[in-house]
Amino acid sequence: MITLLAFVAAIALLVVVHELGHFWVARRCGVKVLRFSVGFGKVIYSKRRANGTEWAISAIPLGGYVKMLDEREGEVAPEELDQAFNRKPVLQRMAIVVAGPLANLLLAIVLYWVLFVYGVPGLKPVLGEVLPDTPAAAALMQPGETILSIDGVDVPSWQEMRWTLLDHALQQSEVKVEGRSAQGESLTHVLDMRGLEADELDGEFLGKLGLRLHQPLVLPVLGKLAEGGVAQQAGLQPGDVVLRANGLELQRWSELVEVVRTHPGQSVQLDIRRGDQVLNVTVVPNAVNENGKPVGKIGAAPQIDKAALAEMMTKVSYGPFDALVQALRKTWETSLISLKMLGKMVLGDVSMKNLSGPITIADYAGQSAAMGLVAYLGFLALISVSLGVLNLLPIPLLDGGHLLYYAAELAKGSPVSEQAWELGQRIGIALLGTLMVFAIYNDITRLISG
Repeated sequence: MITLLAFVAAIALLVVVHELGHFWVARRCGVKVLRFSVGFGKVIYSKRRANGTEWAISAIPLGGYVKMLDEREGEVAPEELDQAFNRKPVLQRMAIVVAGPLANLLLAIVLYWVLFVYGVPGLKPVLGEVLPDTPAAAALMQPGETILSIDGVDVPSWQEMRWTLLDHALQQSEVKVEGRSAQGESLTHVLDMRGLEADELDGEFLGKLGLRLHQPLVLPVLGKLAEGGVAQQAGLQPGDVVLRANGLELQRWSELVEVVRTHPGQSVQLDIRRGDQVLNVTVVPNAVNENGKPVGKIGAAPQIDKAALAEMMTKVSYGPFDALVQALRKTWETSLISLKMLGKMVLGDVSMKNLSGPITIADYAGQSAAMGLVAYLGFLALISVSLGVLNLLPIPLLDGGHLLYYAAELAKGSPVSEQAWELGQRIGIALLGTLMVFAIYNDITRLISG
């Protein structure tokens, strides 16, 4: 229910903002708006205002539209011809079309500004194990090192570090990394990402660079147990200390995870210390398909040292003016990375597996909403940028496709022919249909693979 409500709320907000951009500029240009609809299909509620605009909610809540007075879509009364969209100068029509995507980008700026003023929680950019025979190892990066900047850009959190490195990884470039060792010594590295292959940009590419987040020692002590899960059904309890698994002495939680994962559907003998007692418990991990392979899971999380977790966290915040600068930077960088990623997909340099559809977006909406308002606002900002960028692509049916037609009209001095419009519409339907098929296929594949 949280996922559904979070998804519907996100789509409604983004669509309303997008269409309000079109609506507001259309009214400023003197165009009559016949209907402002949230959703497609059958109208289930509507109210007509004094200016003649019908405000409607339609049955399919996956988009929306602004219907303007236009001679190409129906007969227009002579006294209203000056309010028809098609009668307006081409620059005004271009302004109306571009206003929707720009409204989404403006919403992202506002959301990022709010987040940066309030403060965005994140993980400190502290390195854990540096994997051997990787670009990070070749750059002599050190475990326990705090990353301060990348090519002169400050990275106050692990998430910002990952985002900045992704941008450079798409360009396959070298970057200058400034850091501070665990002993407080200033460090400078040159991290070479030119050797990254296209398929290595899929998923968690930081591991390919040899970079891992520092994590405190997590002991093999049970914390939260999944309701009705294998661990709970076997009689395990929060606070139980797992001493051995199949006779293997355990020092870390990760060692218990490894034993469980490698025994899907097989008995695992656990020696448990509960208070002054040592108990022997048998569990049979559920077999879960993960990336095409069965792995074992028992529905148990570790008991986390809250003080150690708090030490890993940071909060990134700015004053109102600096927050605006950061919001503009974040929106610009996110837009550029989105375009670069799309370009790499088209050229085949990055897998189409990175394309997500409505199922994945709904899943992320639910996850971010469950994490709290800050995470949900961050999700909304990211999706708003993506929607703005997507609609500016020069694909017929999208706002960017209309801009392309109007730019051609501006260049040649006359409108594009009806035949060109119709051909473009068919091409647009084919392209968007293909993208949607890929996106939904990826969504279903992610669900099946866990």
